[in-house]
Amino acid sequence: MAGASGTFAVVAPGSRPCTGRPPRTASQDRVGRWRMITLKHPLIIVVGAGGVGKTTLAAALALEKARSGDDTLVMTFDPSLRLKDTLGIGEHEDADEVEVDAGTSGRLTASLLDARRTFDRLIESYAPDEETKKRILSNRFYDHLSGSLAGMMEYMASERLFEVANSGRFDTIILDTPPTRQALDFLQAPERIVGFLDTGGPKMAAKSWFDTEGKLRATKKLGILGRNVEAFFDRMVGLELLRDMAEFFQAFAPFFDGFRERALEVQKLLRSPDTVFVLISGPGPQRVADTLFFARKLKEAGYHLGPVIVNRVHPGEVQTGMVPPGTERDGRQLLKWLGSRDAEGVNHLRDLLGTSHQLVELGLRMDEPTDIKALGELGATLLG
Repeated sequence: MAGASGTFAVVAPGSRPCTGRPPRTASQDRVGRWRMITLKHPLIIVVGAGGVGKTTLAAALALEKARSGDDTLVMTFDPSLRLKDTLGIGEHEDADEVEVDAGTSGRLTASLLDARRTFDRLIESYAPDEETKKRILSNRFYDHLSGSLAGMMEYMASERLFEVANSGRFDTIILDTPPTRQALDFLQAPERIVGFLDTGGPKMAAKSWFDTEGKLRATKKLGILGRNVEAFFDRMVGLELLRDMAEFFQAFAPFFDGFRERALEVQKLLRSPDTVFVLISGPGPQRVADTLFFARKLKEAGYHLGPVIVNRVHPGEVQTGMVPPGTERDGRQLLKWLGSRDAEGVNHLRDLLGTSHQLVELGLRMDEPTDIKALGELGATLLG
């Protein structure tokens, strides 16, 4: 169970490199029977392109991990929020965390990231006093910033990951990420925060630009010219917005150092040997380029890429029940072609990856898991 030390500790490090590929039999339908070494990593980050089944696999991994006895958190900031439907927690979407009743020996908790709630909680936790907290939370620029600024979801996901990783409440955290490009934005968010704060821009913005009457100090002594400049700013931007921005940055100044320190810690966490990335791909030659692109980006950034899972692979042979009655001939021909296409893509990907990363094929399922029972079966297939 999770330790009480308040740190994110490794229960049993599994840092052995994974090379080669275990043999498969025909009865396994091209599903690699492989015990995932990432069970030993306290932070598992599931990444990949859109539409390859990341959310479902992340939930299945989390369920199996909880069944093994670990207190497990599966966390998503996927805008589609499919995880809540898969785990049956749709009625709790306003909660930061929901404990899933899955009959597991370890706790299974799901967390759906809400950027605004995470930002509010940061202000409430780190504000130096009650007055500062009220000034920020009631500020109109803060309201806009926390709700609609581009990249805010990724920044708050970084803060949320820091929060849960250092809480000491979970043995394993499984992070389900959005598609490739947005996932890369999340991974780069800590570095961008540090870079932004190091420019000195926020400290400059926190200076006292307005006097007690709400007039720009820089134009006050310029007479008519100053009033014209102020009127120009009012027409182009809106002085009210500038006042809100200035007040926000002045109140927010005590937070700058903390944001920078936490961002640096998240950078270390993401590159730690205790963190592993599981890359999910779809079958077929058209998926190879995207998968290799993501794998290269992860390695170049210094992240630890673990196994590559090719999901929904069509079987090489058409099985009974896969083709509806009355369409046997055309259906079998189509499925045979799809199986050949998928095999070509998987073999190409395997050749390009070499033996540096284990590649696992996960066969196409007749129905996608939509409940705990089906998720458990999928998790057992992956980790059994």
